[in-house]
Amino acid sequence: TFANIDPRIESHVAAALGLEAEPVSTQVIPRDRHAMYFSVLGVIASSIERVATEIRHLQRTEVLEAEEYFSPGQKGSSAMPHKRNPVLTENLTGLARLVRSAVMPALENVSLWHERDISHSSVERGIGPDATVHLDFALHRLAGVIEKLVVFPENMQRNLDQLGGLVHSQRVLLALTQAGTSREDAYSIVQRNAMPVWRGEGNFLELLKADEDVKAALNEAELEALFDLGYHTKHVDTIFARVFG
Repeated sequence: TFANIDPRIESHVAAALGLEAEPVSTQVIPRDRHAMYFSVLGVIASSIERVATEIRHLQRTEVLEAEEYFSPGQKGSSAMPHKRNPVLTENLTGLARLVRSAVMPALENVSLWHERDISHSSVERGIGPDATVHLDFALHRLAGVIEKLVVFPENMQRNLDQLGGLVHSQRVLLALTQAGTSREDAYSIVQRNAMPVWRGEGNFLELLKADEDVKAALNEAELEALFDLGYHTKHVDTIFARVFG
């Protein structure tokens, strides 16, 4: 209430410290600010986990499109010497859970008795240092993982090739509709040629070339152009520019 200290003193001290005065406070600053802060930490931690989970998936033996750097002499498993476990990204996944665990207590701290009890204090003394230190460590660890990430483009191509061209089904569908085929008919045409490929019974492009309904709408050159992977990566530089400037 500024009964004992003039509000100008608060403004002067806050300005000297590079801070802003709390517009409305009681004995304590309202804890919704703190709850928002810890919520942001939780969101950042979830973003870290999102990247870490993707790397863990890409490192699976049957995928192996990327993997964490594995240094000479490093142990991947205490029991199975051949393994190369993604220990860093697994660790990041666990750290993200710890940081997110601070969000709910921070939200529960918002409601205080008569807007002034200090039940929040014991909580913040724990989640404050823990959440911030864990997140700081996680950010640095993720940066190291990305910097040394090993990528296998040849395995990416291999995995795509295993699908027999099915990744291009959407482009074929759209091309048929643009050529005058109804969307319902186009979907049926593409699907009936795609299902055998799932069963290992042929190549998608060759099956389409032999389909009379497809031939009536698209010639072979037009079909082959639809199977160009470069079509899907033509704007990748734009995406990188948005992120990295």
